[in-house]
Amino acid sequence: MGEDAAGRDIVVIGASAGGVEALLALVGGLPGGFPAALLVVLHIGSRRSHLPAVLDRAGRLRAAWAEDGEKIRPGRIRIAPPDRHLLVAARGDTLKLSRGPRENRTRPAIDPLFRSAARACGRRLAGVVLSGMQGDGTAGLAEIGRHGGLTIVQDPREAAYPQMPRAALRHVTVGHCLPVAAIAGLLVRVCGPGPATAMFGDPAGMSATGMEETADMAREYKLKRPVALTCPNCGGALTQTLVDSLPYFECHIGHRFAARNMDEAQFDQLEQALDVALRVLNERAELCRGLAEAARGRGQAVAVRHWEAAMRESTQRATVLRRFNEQGWKRPSDDGGEGDFAVSPARG
Repeated sequence: MGEDAAGRDIVVIGASAGGVEALLALVGGLPGGFPAALLVVLHIGSRRSHLPAVLDRAGRLRAAWAEDGEKIRPGRIRIAPPDRHLLVAARGDTLKLSRGPRENRTRPAIDPLFRSAARACGRRLAGVVLSGMQGDGTAGLAEIGRHGGLTIVQDPREAAYPQMPRAALRHVTVGHCLPVAAIAGLLVRVCGPGPATAMFGDPAGMSATGMEETADMAREYKLKRPVALTCPNCGGALTQTLVDSLPYFECHIGHRFAARNMDEAQFDQLEQALDVALRVLNERAELCRGLAEAARGRGQAVAVRHWEAAMRESTQRATVLRRFNEQGWKRPSDDGGEGDFAVSPARG
């Protein structure tokens, strides 16, 4: 059976920045009675969102927030709600919601849905990565491909934010890279009854039992070889693994970062640490100035000299640190192309 043969009844879709427009176009291109379920993750974090109502009006398929324990049904769009990961249960017919650890600095994240769906549904599945920043969805799309699912990526030239599609194309052997309108047409052709939907329980598609699937999921949280890095979220030790040559970092409670997200999180920590150092030096200079004035009022000339020297030292080091910050930082891009060593903007 070719990878494009009909028989896929679940479509998982991941999007981030610029993803609403892409989702609207994709949903609007699907017919009423579309014979597959659409499971969607958009990076909305914990904030309120009207995405179900927006997608519901975009086309002929009914959209709603996913509910824990809900049966997966064709012709429906179910969306990961705020602050919850959306998962497919081991039997491949039920949705689960989880407030598990953030992945790639976000919850809901795309990778948990893609991974769980790949393991549960195998060849019944099609996975789609749309517009977005960073690399969420790349490892999950690789998992979909390994389990026999169809892998699809929005053409980066069309995407409002091409980083997420480019990351997937760089690290995954993708079946199709298409504009959104063509993705809708492809899904119409490959979704529906057919050989793939009959392969429920096929070892290439999913674990043989729910118990095996649970054990497989649990393995993600076992301790791995430690590296000299700590989790930006909780401070715990990180382990490093490779997913189709793409480095991933995970702490022992489950916070997970793609390489680019780890770079961003570590850089945020670096800026915060330098800001704290600058603040403390500035405050120390003020403290020393005040203590020098107090010593002067008591006629303690030696103490005045010592506190004024300490004040000058703190002021000078704060000046050096401020200039250090204003020089900016080299920020290598993932593809090694233009902007490979883009300097971050100086902060005031």
